[in-house]
Amino acid sequence: MAINLQKGQTIDLRKNDRGESVYDLSKVTIGLGWDVRKQGGFFGKLFSKEAEYDLDAVAFLLDGNGKVANLGKTVQTNEGRQIALYQGDVVFFNSMQHPSGNIWLTGDNRTGAGDGDDEQIIVKLDQLDESYQKILFLVTIYQGKQNNQHFGMIENAFIRAVDAKGKEITKYSLSGDASMNGKCAMVFAEAYRHNGDWKFRAIGEPHQTDNFIEILKEYAYSN
Repeated sequence: MAINLQKGQTIDLRKNDRGESVYDLSKVTIGLGWDVRKQGGFFGKLFSKEAEYDLDAVAFLLDGNGKVANLGKTVQTNEGRQIALYQGDVVFFNSMQHPSGNIWLTGDNRTGAGDGDDEQIIVKLDQLDESYQKILFLVTIYQGKQNNQHFGMIENAFIRAVDAKGKEITKYSLSGDASMNGKCAMVFAEAYRHNGDWKFRAIGEPHQTDNFIEILKEYAYSN
């Protein structure tokens, strides 16, 4: 049976609620989901146009110092657009697969419509190099500031971990309230090594920014 986490709670990813080592961490799916709260009232529905929310899942791979060691490179697309952080230790919409091949983003669901995971990050935890001690999972609202979109308007948000055999290990749920107003990014959770095992901690830390680069600055080495 999956363990439902509260903010700040930590579990061992390999063990069930009885402390038995039953989960296969050779490939773990980190699923993230959310719904956009509907406008309330007759006039809200009549005069408002539902804006599309584009929420993006991001993963930071951190070393033993809690830092992102490899910020990748800047490349140019065929259209002449510059893309930074390419093939580094940040997995995001412009660099969806880590160079090791052991962690990748499956794709972008722009609306959060429907049941189930809206975005997934797949991690081969058992194969991840020892130099990576922690993975931070966060979600940002693309152009949230510009569009006046924030986590106060998000409900039924969750992050969950599913093992290689499709068994749900754990889930952490949160819904936006007034305290989330103006917050356009959320650090949902982290997975980290501890005594040869992998732990998972629910964080639920909101940020004002809608750009994960601002959060990344806290985890980058100073030049």
